[in-house]
Amino acid sequence: MLLRDLVQLVRAPAALSVPGDAVAGAAAADVLGARTAGLAAASVCLYWAGMAANDWADRDLDAVERPERPIPSGRISPDAALGIAGGLTAAGLAIAAVAGGRRALGVAIPLVGAIWAYDVKLKNTPAGPAGMALCRGLDVLLGASPGKVTRALWPALVVASHTYTVTALSRKEVHGAERTLPARTLAATAAIAAAPALGRQRRVSAALGAWYAHRYGRAQAKVLEDPSAANVRASVGAGITALPALQGALTASAGAPVTGAVLAAVAPLARALARKVSPT
Repeated sequence: MLLRDLVQLVRAPAALSVPGDAVAGAAAADVLGARTAGLAAASVCLYWAGMAANDWADRDLDAVERPERPIPSGRISPDAALGIAGGLTAAGLAIAAVAGGRRALGVAIPLVGAIWAYDVKLKNTPAGPAGMALCRGLDVLLGASPGKVTRALWPALVVASHTYTVTALSRKEVHGAERTLPARTLAATAAIAAAPALGRQRRVSAALGAWYAHRYGRAQAKVLEDPSAANVRASVGAGITALPALQGALTASAGAPVTGAVLAAVAPLARALARKVSPT
């Protein structure tokens, strides 16, 4: 197994979209601090675990639809992928426990359950988008776990809603979509982009929300014009790489505009790395 094979298996650069979940949650709960970095690291491990488990669960389907992926191409064995997924899951839980103690584990354990349930059971069912949305919503709450978790329910709902749109599109990456799908996700994206401006620091949060809407919305508009598989895949990638801008908007909305702006600045880097390693 080469390092590049492992990077492709876990979609390593796509993890740039993950720390912002913990930051947005912590900002909403007013517990943004050193522990947030540890919880963000736990989230990254769990995200990578989910990607490895995804490819392990999809290995037979990928042999037909995506034979270039590490498992069907023979570069990583199914047993190795499952072991990587399990090891990263254990690492994520351990880091969460060290960073946030029992309160963090109280969110991390259900998050792990949601990740594995999505990968092995829900993904190819009508409940798939909701299952992935639940994962991202819980990830935001993990960041808030050192404080009052209920204060982070709003950003968790916003990130979950975004994730629902991305996942709904991702189900059409191979064969293309009907125009009704991007029409619905584009309308949802407009509402999601406006949500952060309801809080504090409205100018900053509104500006970052508009940036998110531009980056992700433009890709969906192309799907609306031409719902081919290539355009759908591009819109999914845009949804993943634009997420830091939304997380930044939510963080600014919670009263941390500088931190929010720093988070949003990750979006261009995520987009550049997506050209080298597919985030989907």
